[in-house]
Amino acid sequence: MDLEKTYDKIYRYVYFRVGDRMIAEDITQESFLRFIGKYGNFHDYEIKYLYTIARNLCIDEYRRIKPEPITEEIEDKAGMGGISEECIMVRQALDKLSEEDREIILLKHVNGENIATISKALGISRFALYRKIKNAEDRLRNELEVEE
Repeated sequence: MDLEKTYDKIYRYVYFRVGDRMIAEDITQESFLRFIGKYGNFHDYEIKYLYTIARNLCIDEYRRIKPEPITEEIEDKAGMGGISEECIMVRQALDKLSEEDREIILLKHVNGENIATISKALGISRFALYRKIKNAEDRLRNELEVEE
């Protein structure tokens, strides 16, 4: 995997966690700087370390500033070429899930990471991860059905 694709994956991961482009760019850049500062270069890297650094920086950001929930004002803009209604429904359903469930769904379905990478990044066995993925998907499906 090349640097650009890896940067995009880490950025997308961070953006879905913090919901702000500027902050996501800063955290992504800081993740790479810390990784290179610790390991010296980008060759022979493992993406799990970048995810771990990015995750810790997102946690630090959450401690600093709590994210704003989706408001009716944003929902009103959905019909005017802004955020689609489906996007808002998915985002609200994701917000109702636990932090761990959101992270698993993000890594698996948004970033397309394989089971081995996710299990290493989260520090759990592959078998436990399979079970957690199924449970997270079921909870998300249930939340989406309730909102419809």
